[in-house]
Amino acid sequence: MTITLTDREKSVLRTAAYGAVSLMAAAAGSPGKAAAQGSLSLTTATGPVGHVLAGKTKDIRLDGTSVAELADRVLPALTEAVSLLRRAPEEAGDFRRTVSVAVDAAAAHRGEPGPAAAEMARKINEALDAGTADRERPELQKIIQEIVDSGLTGVTLRVNDERGEWVGAAGLSELGGDTPPPVDGHIRIGSNTKTFTAVVVLKLVAEGTVGLDAPVAGYLPEFDLDRRITVRMLLQHTSGIFNFTGEYYDDGTFAPGIPATPAGKEWVDNRFHTYRPEELVRLALSKPARFEPGTDWSYANTNYVLARLLIEKVTGRPVAEEMQRLVLGPLGLSGTVQPSSATDIPEPHAHAYYRYEEDGRPQTVDVTRHNPSWISSGGDMISTSRDLATFISALAGGRLLPADLLAEMCTPESKAGYGLGVFVQPVPGGGTVITHNGGMAGHAALMYSTPDGGTTLTATLNYVDDAAMSMGAAFQEATQRLVAEVFGNGQAGPAR
Repeated sequence: MTITLTDREKSVLRTAAYGAVSLMAAAAGSPGKAAAQGSLSLTTATGPVGHVLAGKTKDIRLDGTSVAELADRVLPALTEAVSLLRRAPEEAGDFRRTVSVAVDAAAAHRGEPGPAAAEMARKINEALDAGTADRERPELQKIIQEIVDSGLTGVTLRVNDERGEWVGAAGLSELGGDTPPPVDGHIRIGSNTKTFTAVVVLKLVAEGTVGLDAPVAGYLPEFDLDRRITVRMLLQHTSGIFNFTGEYYDDGTFAPGIPATPAGKEWVDNRFHTYRPEELVRLALSKPARFEPGTDWSYANTNYVLARLLIEKVTGRPVAEEMQRLVLGPLGLSGTVQPSSATDIPEPHAHAYYRYEEDGRPQTVDVTRHNPSWISSGGDMISTSRDLATFISALAGGRLLPADLLAEMCTPESKAGYGLGVFVQPVPGGGTVITHNGGMAGHAALMYSTPDGGTTLTATLNYVDDAAMSMGAAFQEATQRLVAEVFGNGQAGPAR
């Protein structure tokens, strides 16, 4: 469905869109280049909204004498703009995503946003959400409440589909509190990091810097790797290398690695220790391989730490810089960071917890702050549900990789359905989704998209983790319920 806009409605859209970029630029204290950077992002919109935004930009004059006056004009326009587009939800969703990317691009021009810019970004997102507040999705709200009732502390959900964008939250941001988790909050995304890392490697393949089927030993000779292990095998978990966070074997036995979360109190006591990625790789290589390279599949964080070292070796730059150059910057993902060993997480965020026993008594510790170098590029990144939606939609929709490499990425191996940094999974009722989920120490994130990038589901979860991973069943149930509802016509039973 498309709509015809009146001249007044076109003016509202322009004021809302270009005003939001100008407002962010003013709050960041850099109205010139920052506003131009964001305005450039607006011109990528498609459909009737895209034509409106690409049409006339020079006649927009937002000359408020202060940021506050500018906000008084722009924020109501944002709410009205999304509301008027409710007649065509796909246009409303496109408008919201476009403005979000443009605002992020303006903020990213200044690097780390200051308090004023961060607050203004929050208000802009609130205005965008307010425009669709009355579009109820009771079936989605019911599921996330059931997920909380099953034992998780809090859940936020963001869905973009043919009905537009819906965001919701259930549960608590922190134990003992009374506020829900922030829908625009930051979360440690765990193994979703692998998808981001795989994209960086494949971008380097596209640039001709790395060979997808070249031996990893040729790039990292210092580790004396089996020369049969290729870059593709790292990204697809078919190298056979031992998992440095510990290996679970088919007979039920567990071979420990470093003191990771299965280590209980040892991990809690060690959670601010800094590990060098080379140290993690050498520990893994000191253990027996699980199988001959290329003969089987086994999920191992070691593969992606080697991918990180490969990126840094061939570019001569830290992985975080390459991530910014190749992924975060082009998509304007200002809410996403790769902290490496930094312990803090940006505000706002829900809290993560870890439970262990000491002298026979259970202890619960807030582990929101910790040093993620223990997981490295196997899962150290921080993001938001909004950024994850932008990322997975852009990736699946062909806006990050050449078509041939995207096809390689989304071609799964036969055992687990794993491609190169993504799972390719069937959904109830037919079809597939491109996905990767991740959990680490009381935080988790879900990330799903249709193969064309048109429908996405992203979610954040905060909970009490423990060595027994007792929330694992609830986590799996959560994903199944949500995927069935959004992608499979609701073909799922009630949460248990």
